[in-house]
Amino acid sequence: MKRALLTPYVQKDLGVVIFKPGSELFPLFGQKRLLITTVPEELSELPSGAIPSVSQKLVDDKRLADFFKDRRVILAAGGVSSLERWVERLPACQWDKTADGYHDKNLTVHPFDGSYARLCWHHEHKFRDMVLEEFFLIAERNRAAWILDSIRIELQIPDDQHVSFHELCWWACSKGIIDALPDSAARKALRWSERPEIKPVGREADIQPEFSPSEMLEEYVEQVNRVIELKIDPEPPQSFMLKPKLKPWRNDKYTRWVKSQPCVCCGMRADDPHHLIGHGLGGTGTKTHDLFTIPLCRKHHDELHRDITAWEQDYGSQIWLLFDFLNHSIGVGVFA
Repeated sequence: MKRALLTPYVQKDLGVVIFKPGSELFPLFGQKRLLITTVPEELSELPSGAIPSVSQKLVDDKRLADFFKDRRVILAAGGVSSLERWVERLPACQWDKTADGYHDKNLTVHPFDGSYARLCWHHEHKFRDMVLEEFFLIAERNRAAWILDSIRIELQIPDDQHVSFHELCWWACSKGIIDALPDSAARKALRWSERPEIKPVGREADIQPEFSPSEMLEEYVEQVNRVIELKIDPEPPQSFMLKPKLKPWRNDKYTRWVKSQPCVCCGMRADDPHHLIGHGLGGTGTKTHDLFTIPLCRKHHDELHRDITAWEQDYGSQIWLLFDFLNHSIGVGVFA
């Protein structure tokens, strides 16, 4: 989606507004309709013309510097070869400390410190055997920008929006690399304040111990990760019986997970893991398998048991609600 920042020329007497877009933006005006809105603060200083893709703010977040260097993070984002291809698509030489402004028209990818820089042939030849601090900065920024771009694409975030810190944490959680976040970044994810400095002079009793923020973050993730370890028996003894007696499957760990989730009716914290009734499931004095449960608050749980038909008319079939909840549970890694 192309966007542009244009200066309007208002002709009040005629009741019209004139724009001068330039030839490169004329395709915008070939559409039947355009969205016109006020200029957000972050774009107010840009010159008129096409708006470039947003520059990700987290690239320069010092708390994430070690995260962007972590080998597992690089692999999760697509690997070093994907990083090289990303840098290869950059349209211009990244060396801007040149007095005469000269750049060769031919570009190459220069490997540096586990990352890459986009250089023209002239500057690649000139600095090929030099170790300059500027190259460290260019390579680090490219690696961070590529990882954030990979996260943006995978989470289907539009290219004109920033990847937020919590979206980054969700991506790391989904890849099983949340422990790669350094303590300073984990503190932000947990909304903890900065760790106070220990004074050189003071009482030992004044020092307040605390859990490691990275370990605490891992513990939170573990609460929804691998709640159930599935073991498949391809030849259960009951399956060889003519009329096998079916046993209800019980798993307290899973029902505790169900109870910790929002109510499927109102979104409030659930009070009960409701075992499905009706639809040929459950019965007097019996409960169906613990797998066939959905989270309900006490109010909606009581309403369901009073009148199943009326409840399902208001909130939908229990079967479909169970399907959606199982799909969510599997997606967040409850089942291993």
